[in-house]
Amino acid sequence: MAAKGKHALSLNILAQCSTSKARACLMSLPHAQVDTPVFMPVGTQGTLKGLVPDQLRELDCKIMLGNTYHLGHRPGPELLEQAGGLHKFMSWDRALLTDSGGFQMVSLLELAHITEEGVKFKSPHNGTEMLLTPEKSIEIQNSIGADIIMQLDDVVHSSIEGERLEEAMYRTIRWLDRCIKAHQRPTEQCLFPIVQGGLNSDLRTRCAEELIKRDVGGYAIGGLSGGESKSDFWRMVTLSTDLLPDEKPRYLMGVGFAVDLVVCVALGCDMFDCVFPTRTARFGCALVKTGQLNLKNASFATDFRPIDADCPWPCCKNYTRAYLHVLANTEPAACNILTVHNVAYQLQLMRTMRKSIMEDKFPDFVQQFFNDMFPSGEFPDWAVEALASVNISLR
Repeated sequence: MAAKGKHALSLNILAQCSTSKARACLMSLPHAQVDTPVFMPVGTQGTLKGLVPDQLRELDCKIMLGNTYHLGHRPGPELLEQAGGLHKFMSWDRALLTDSGGFQMVSLLELAHITEEGVKFKSPHNGTEMLLTPEKSIEIQNSIGADIIMQLDDVVHSSIEGERLEEAMYRTIRWLDRCIKAHQRPTEQCLFPIVQGGLNSDLRTRCAEELIKRDVGGYAIGGLSGGESKSDFWRMVTLSTDLLPDEKPRYLMGVGFAVDLVVCVALGCDMFDCVFPTRTARFGCALVKTGQLNLKNASFATDFRPIDADCPWPCCKNYTRAYLHVLANTEPAACNILTVHNVAYQLQLMRTMRKSIMEDKFPDFVQQFFNDMFPSGEFPDWAVEALASVNISLR
């Protein structure tokens, strides 16, 4: 285990909701001061699909993600080291977070073989094999140079139960210790362990209790948002935030639907990431306070309103739904415009939540958000239950 020492991250809790577990913090990282709660756009290989870093800066995005598995294949750690790290390679002067490559155990399972040593992958790019061990994951992430790096964890689908789930949880703890030992840049890059245990509250509790014994700068909650019921999902989230220490950031991995973000901020999470806003943009969908607009639909062909009249960004000021309808059906430019809009929507949602927490008006924000999203008043039962557990009533 690592000795007590300085981490490349510090967290200042600025405000706590007097009703729920929501909080507003300032997270200090080597490349940026990041306000939380925060949504982190996912840039798999040093860019968001359809955007360039300058466009993220214009949206005042302070932190984005890179993917260790894909960056380890292309361009590879040797080239990244020559370039001086991913920040310089992609001309990004703000914070980066890299995942460990562990998620590919689930998403590329047919290409992976998992043992105590690590995960052997067959590249989907060229068929070559790559052994990703905890040490190799950290070595690649040290070369990438992200502000926050993730331990390699043994990821199983949320539907897995029994011996395999228990094996994965305990292996995650063992692999964390190997990651801590291998980490060569602890004062420049903050290593996050990942709470695993699937939908088993006992295993998740045991995992969290072990992780908090280690000297780390923050924690991630993993193994969720994989198709499990929302009722199970929120219970595992709130269990995890109850167990993790207040003075460290809590990162809920793979969550990006607006309803999920609002509920999980109420349950005490600080950081989120998801490909959803960028992926749905590529299908011609724009995120708005009432849900989504599929701009490929013929109903928008003569709709000369902006995507969102309240959106301050140029994509809504300059382009109508009718124009975007034409682009979404014929031109790649629609991907760029809608990706900018959707990322802007996510970032603004987090800023609005943060402001309501700072003013201790978060329950009012939650009620208005759900009224806008579900004007019929038919709120999802799981969200009602989750919010009620932290004293926010929607009905």
